[in-house]
Amino acid sequence: MKEQTPVAVFGQYNVTAAKQIGAGLATIGMTGAGVGVGVIFGMLVLGLSRNPEMEALLFRYTMLGFAITEAIGLLCLIVGLIILYG
Repeated sequence: MKEQTPVAVFGQYNVTAAKQIGAGLATIGMTGAGVGVGVIFGMLVLGLSRNPEMEALLFRYTMLGFAITEAIGLLCLIVGLIILYG
């Protein structure tokens, strides 16, 4: 039976550690998505308080911004999962 050298064992741990660090760094973008959603809905409240007649238009723009922001957050999550399990 061939014994594994310590370098081979530590190399395996290094790959696992690198995957975990990379997945964690890839999901940092989800923080930005959370902040973005808060800013979007905060600006909706501000816009509605200044001009209530434009409610329909502001709400449409808000939903569009929300969808794009959440898509970026989900993309970050998917990239992190691909790094971790791929």
